[in-house]
Amino acid sequence: MTRAERKLRTNGQCINAARYCSTLDRLKEAIRRKRPGLLRRGVALQHDNATPHSANLTQQWLQRYGWEILPHPAHSPDLAPSDFHLFGPLKRHLGGMAFETEDDLISELRNWFDNLDVDFFRVGINSLLSRWQKCINLHGDYVEK
Repeated sequence: MTRAERKLRTNGQCINAARYCSTLDRLKEAIRRKRPGLLRRGVALQHDNATPHSANLTQQWLQRYGWEILPHPAHSPDLAPSDFHLFGPLKRHLGGMAFETEDDLISELRNWFDNLDVDFFRVGINSLLSRWQKCINLHGDYVEK
């Protein structure tokens, strides 16, 4: 996702179904530009059952475009790439830093994301299959305790 495509939530801004569908619109457009055949073959999306994800508006959006939702147990950080792969390195990067303004923090976040290479994201996504298998083998118990 390019810098122009990446959106940071502003302070006090909630994610509702309309905002989530707007994010899905941007994702669909990025897929169309970067991997056009994928939209024709079908998209599989992993998200949990948070209110914006399960809302009627979101369900209608997903149905309209024929996107498949991969099953994802609620509150399963061991199966969410952002939880098991993204937030740890981000916390380590920001550790000990102090920001005078929100704009300073946003600038640092943008800089950090802009300097991640594609392999960083590939590793997180590619580890999903083994994590799903571990979750199945553990009958839904946490993969990492």
